[in-house]
Amino acid sequence: MSKVKELCKKYWLTVIIFTGLILLYVYMTEKGIANSYLFPTVEAIKKSFAENKGLMFINMVSSFKLIIPSIIISLVIALTLGTILGMSAKLRDALHPVIYMFSVIPSILLSPFALLLSPNFWVASLFLIVYGTVWSTLFATITGIMTIDKRYLDKAATLELHGIKKLTKVILPAASPSIIAGFVNSLRSTFVMLVYAEMYGAQYGMGFFVKKYAEFGIYSNTWAGFIFMVIVLVIVMQLFEMLKKYLLKWTI
Repeated sequence: MSKVKELCKKYWLTVIIFTGLILLYVYMTEKGIANSYLFPTVEAIKKSFAENKGLMFINMVSSFKLIIPSIIISLVIALTLGTILGMSAKLRDALHPVIYMFSVIPSILLSPFALLLSPNFWVASLFLIVYGTVWSTLFATITGIMTIDKRYLDKAATLELHGIKKLTKVILPAASPSIIAGFVNSLRSTFVMLVYAEMYGAQYGMGFFVKKYAEFGIYSNTWAGFIFMVIVLVIVMQLFEMLKKYLLKWTI
């Protein structure tokens, strides 16, 4: 019961805002203020949910088949390269401008090259998502390692920690608040690139579902797919926020 009270106290304003938005949508559609073609009634959207729930689940699974390997690859690249550059001032000074130059190029601009050079659409989508999301975690890793309190390193030297032990027991844990914050930001970019990739060439996926029915002009299905996608992404982001709090419970 105390947890329920705590949740109500924490999210009461959020609930009011979302309730107000829903009531506003209902009012505008029922009164004919909004365009009835683009903005179907709530009943029509609920009916689309019921009719397409199986298909939306299949599209969600397809999206996760693309997004999970993309996250793993981008995380491995960011941690490996970020750790090397964070620990080596010479390499950092030499390569940081090059990395920064590539990071400011929007991955969307590379989509024509990715589609032409990749063996299939899945590989092209994987490349675009990784390219568009790796930078935030990479720069956060470099910054986190660069700004480690010198006292940690002095204590590691006193305890004669070197190599892998020093890296896993001192450097990465000390830099973890910065790394995880960068990773959560990367995750948001990952979803943006996922939807973009699926909207232009995929056969399944949450973004593809929305794009498909928007082109057909079936906006009740489009809204159902859009709301479903938002719910899934919010749940995923909240799970990662919970994981972040758990991993960083030792911090303030």
